[in-house]
Amino acid sequence: MKSTILKSLAAGTIASLFLLSAAHAETWRMAMDVGLESPEGKGIQKFAELVDEYSDGDLTITLFPYEQLGSADAVGEQLSQGLIQMQSAGLVRMAKWLPAIQYMNAPFLFEDREHWVRFMNSDVVKAWFDEAEEKGGVAVLGDPTAFLRGPYRVIVATTPVESIDDVKGLRLRMHPDDLAVAAWSALGADVRVMPWSDVYQGLQRSTIDAVNSPIALVESTRFQEVAPNVSRHDEYWQSVGFMVNAKALNALSEKDRTALEKAYAEAAAYGTAEVEKGAAESIERMKADGVMFYDIDTAPFSAIMAQYYNDHSAELPDGFVEAVDATRSDN
Repeated sequence: MKSTILKSLAAGTIASLFLLSAAHAETWRMAMDVGLESPEGKGIQKFAELVDEYSDGDLTITLFPYEQLGSADAVGEQLSQGLIQMQSAGLVRMAKWLPAIQYMNAPFLFEDREHWVRFMNSDVVKAWFDEAEEKGGVAVLGDPTAFLRGPYRVIVATTPVESIDDVKGLRLRMHPDDLAVAAWSALGADVRVMPWSDVYQGLQRSTIDAVNSPIALVESTRFQEVAPNVSRHDEYWQSVGFMVNAKALNALSEKDRTALEKAYAEAAAYGTAEVEKGAAESIERMKADGVMFYDIDTAPFSAIMAQYYNDHSAELPDGFVEAVDATRSDN
């Protein structure tokens, strides 16, 4: 009888501990703008796996790829309101709460990726993120440059683009971004604002001549089928931002927050390696199919844009130019 009672008590204790653990477990929803099978998606999947591992199952990340929860802007609102807890996308999305953030993607301004990384870790950009968090309730997880997107930018065109002269009059698709539209107009392009989903048909039907894209996305969108000329121009540098609902983040235990940050750091390194590997393999496949690749001398682009930024200095965010100059390689 005594043995039976002890076994019952032990079973009850184990059940209670299980229920207590389950009560403390939490599931977060994370929106993605890419597929799980993409190199970028593989990095995000790794993040979800590591969060589960490092939190001992206390925190689970459920992934929603291909904008299943809505457009990036709609998801941003859901994130701000706490309807979802995370979003992976370009950090420039946070410009909806602080317009200055769009200048993280200022075209032809940074010397190279390393210059951009130094700028992104400057006090000016940190202050931008703090203000956006205060206004929108959305925080940035970890080093904002750790997960490489791209890994670099190109222009995909129906005819070769080998110099600044080839940009003159080029009907170039652009996303709805005032800075990008103004910049490429200053460079001489005939800018046409168009949804990303309409680009293939636009190139096919000759309503546009070209589109800017991360090199890693060219093959998956099949743009090279109707625009078989790809020119690297390093227009600006990008990362995969992990944006988090600030209230949800601050409500985590110290253990689970540490797990989240550790998982991000490791997944960012893994995802970056996947992006670089995937892009290299994609380029070789496209070359085998007859796609032509060019490297552009971007010095004339940078010179025109330097004049543009100088002419529009009154419109630039406070401290922006100083932060860009202070993080140059010769400082």
